[in-house]
Amino acid sequence: MYLSFFNLSEMPFTLTPNTQFFCALEPHHEAMQVLTTAIEMGEGFIKVTGEVGTGKTLLCRKLLNQLEPDYIVAYLPNSYLSPEELRWAIAVELGMDVDKALDQQALGQLINHHLLDLQEDNERVVLLIDEAQCLSWETLEALRLFTNLETESEKLIQVVLFGQPELDEKLANNKVRQLRQRISFSYKLRAMTGAEVVYYINHRLQVAGFNRPPLFNNSMGLKIARASRGIPRLVNILCHKALLQAYGEGLNTITNRHIQLAIKDTEDCAKYRTGQYWSYSALMFSVLVIAAIWVWRQWL
Repeated sequence: MYLSFFNLSEMPFTLTPNTQFFCALEPHHEAMQVLTTAIEMGEGFIKVTGEVGTGKTLLCRKLLNQLEPDYIVAYLPNSYLSPEELRWAIAVELGMDVDKALDQQALGQLINHHLLDLQEDNERVVLLIDEAQCLSWETLEALRLFTNLETESEKLIQVVLFGQPELDEKLANNKVRQLRQRISFSYKLRAMTGAEVVYYINHRLQVAGFNRPPLFNNSMGLKIARASRGIPRLVNILCHKALLQAYGEGLNTITNRHIQLAIKDTEDCAKYRTGQYWSYSALMFSVLVIAAIWVWRQWL
């Protein structure tokens, strides 16, 4: 597309969670510290929540790549699972060769024995669940029962939950109070600040091979930050569309007009921009009315 035009080696603003583009800004750096510390300490449940598009899946992939070789990681990207499907998924992720005709009790016992064997070999098991807000009540309870598996000194399996704020709402319910009490470490991802958005944009361009003067100046970066509310996914979408606009016009520089067109073309950002515009318009109208009344009174 526009790779050669802007002298890029790869697409800088794709929505795929590519860990090469991981930007260790304060929220993501702190989240990684919490995750690695909690896992090293052998805690049973760990939770990371954040709004849609704040980088939870990228963080999960980064953790997958960062764990030491003596960890066995089971990764479940799809959390729409019944308790039975959860057990089978864990067995598959652990590389177990089990008979599909087994009943659930026998399968659970096999998983328990397998975890004990791994523990004896000094191998630790970590279960990562993405989109955990979609877990049903029954599946959450089955998950809690898995963390009951332990020796006298440590858990046989650790669970890391990545989810949207709805996960916090679900865990606040009295139905899962036993599980909630077992979450010893948690972190809530926030959106990026304006300065962080500017840094984030330039970081992704540099990783993609861009080595010329910045395509997006600070003013443009702050406009993108306001329209996107600092959400990385929306920042990527806006930057990608701005690059497309410039490429379509044969321009090797980005202008404010390209940013505005990108915002207008992005529904989530356009709604926010419209709301801001009308709030500003209402304020200006009020100021003009007050000024007109003051002038009229002075004239009288």
